[in-house]
Amino acid sequence: MNWQHHAEALAHAVAHRSSRWHPLIAETPRHLFIPRWWERDGDAYTLRAPRNDDEWLPAAYADKSLVTRVGPLHADHAEADDRPRGRPTSSATLPSLVVSMHRHAYLDPAGTLLYIGTGSGYGTALAARYLAHPKQVTSLDVDPYLVEAARDRLGGIGLHPRVETVDAAGPLPVEPGSVDRIVSMVSVRTIPPSWLDALCHGGRLVTTLAGTSLLVTAEKDTDGGATGRVQWDRAGFMAVRQSEDYPPGLDALLAAAAHQDGEDVTTGPFPVVDVEQAWDLDSMLGVTAPGIVHRYDEDGDERTAIMVHADGSWARATAIGNDRPTVHQSGPRRLWDVLDEVRTYWLTHGELPVRGARVFIGPDGRTILARGKWHAELI
Repeated sequence: MNWQHHAEALAHAVAHRSSRWHPLIAETPRHLFIPRWWERDGDAYTLRAPRNDDEWLPAAYADKSLVTRVGPLHADHAEADDRPRGRPTSSATLPSLVVSMHRHAYLDPAGTLLYIGTGSGYGTALAARYLAHPKQVTSLDVDPYLVEAARDRLGGIGLHPRVETVDAAGPLPVEPGSVDRIVSMVSVRTIPPSWLDALCHGGRLVTTLAGTSLLVTAEKDTDGGATGRVQWDRAGFMAVRQSEDYPPGLDALLAAAAHQDGEDVTTGPFPVVDVEQAWDLDSMLGVTAPGIVHRYDEDGDERTAIMVHADGSWARATAIGNDRPTVHQSGPRRLWDVLDEVRTYWLTHGELPVRGARVFIGPDGRTILARGKWHAELI
């Protein structure tokens, strides 16, 4: 098996040859951490269980994320005819993003790292090789199987970091003030106080904010809180979870919103937009009006965007091409109006303030973003 050739090609693709990460990527067998995975197939997922190296290695060493678990079903435990539906609950993150998160942490080879979201174990492997000794890495995941599999696969390549099953939003299995760096491969809405407790003074954390593509770095202050900023980079991760699956989604409300008439029917001032593909717009909306779920469809020249929220609010905007849309809205809030307010701010000021904002985190995890005259507290 000539996996080294593929690993070297991946290293060239995601790290400069002078980078310390380049040889680590080239020497780490990513395929061993991803023996099987899921691929999207319409509204379900299809199992990929490679039968030979030609099917396995090109996928394992591509710079892309591979979904390893959908709902409660891990690919390792699936049958060939399984077609799970629902949200992915674990994946092997694309290597370039793994390296980017580590770079934002300013890892010190002599320091300690708390790695939240073990997943496949590949990111833990890279960190364990970057630091002076694997025991300087503590890797956590809420999923007992992921922890067991990652521990075995790490051991198989001679690495033995500490890998534990823990709900990372709660108490952590480390001494207070003992961690130099925290890298989270899951997103959180606010920073868990236990993370701040674990960090030493001046220690640095890197995470993403749930419901956005905002990547936050912050360093611990003497008062037990932390101060940092939203980086200009973009990143997205699955939200932290406390159980084997996420709570039920809003599929029924999305289906209803696709056809029924709204309490208010108006003509919108701006063209229909695919919010989830407009990352800054999506992030601003995710900060100021969290919890909105989006759906976007194109049928020929007709474009339709749907927004729903657990409070029962929904909106549907439909237009031909870039024409002004017909907007149906119902429920306690007018979601499309909220979106248009954000778009108006964008046109008025030339940009949205969330990217590049300062981040202020209290010892209790209370998190505030601020830039210029704008500020918002995360809830």
